[in-house]
Amino acid sequence: MTIDDYLLSHIDDEGDQLARLYRDAHVRLLRPRMLSGHLQGRILKMMVRIHQPKRILEIGTYTAYATLCLAEALPENGEIHTIEKDDEMEDFIREQIELSGFQDKIRVHIGDALDVIPQLDGLFDMVFIDADKRLYSEYYDLIFDKVCPGGVILADNTLWSGKVVEEIHPGDKQTLGILHFNEKIKHDTRVEKVILPLRDGLTVIYKLTSPPSK
Repeated sequence: MTIDDYLLSHIDDEGDQLARLYRDAHVRLLRPRMLSGHLQGRILKMMVRIHQPKRILEIGTYTAYATLCLAEALPENGEIHTIEKDDEMEDFIREQIELSGFQDKIRVHIGDALDVIPQLDGLFDMVFIDADKRLYSEYYDLIFDKVCPGGVILADNTLWSGKVVEEIHPGDKQTLGILHFNEKIKHDTRVEKVILPLRDGLTVIYKLTSPPSK
C-alpha cells in the first residue's frame, strides 16, 4: 500500500456521482489527469465547510469535479460562479452539474476569464484558481479587489510537478508563470499565505481584514 492509497482509505468517500464523473472523464476526455480528484476534492470541500463562503469564484472549470466538491459544503443560500475558456467542455460540464443536483447553486460562464471576471458584480468570499498557469498573476490582480477582507484564495498547481525547483527552459511559459505568481504572493503583504504540498501544490491565501502596518 502506498501513502496515497492509505490517505484515500482514511478520508471521506468521494461519492457515487463524483466517482462516475471521474470514470466519464477518463473515457471521454483527452487529459483526464487534469481534474482535481478524490483527495483534493475532499480538501476543497473541507475548506468550504470551515470557511463557509456565500459566494465562490472558480477560474477553470474543466470537468466540474472541483466545482461539485465546493458545492457540496456550500451554505443553502450560497452560489458558485465558475469560468471555463474551452467551449468544447460546456456540454460535459452542464451534464455533470445537472446530475449532481447542485445546478441552482452554480453559474457557468464560458469564455476567457480575463474578459469574464471584470463583468462579475459583487464580492466573493473564496476564489479557486486552476486555469492557464501562464496567467495566474493576471487572474490574481483581477480578482483581488473582488475578494472580501477575510476571504480566501486557493491556487492549484503551484509546485508544478516539482519544476519550480528545477532549471527552467526559457520557452516554458507555464512554469515561468507559476514561478512569477509564487514570488508575487510571497511578497504581497496584504495577505497571509502557505503552500500545501498536496498533489501538485495548493497555495492557500488569506486576505487580511486590515492593511498591514508600515
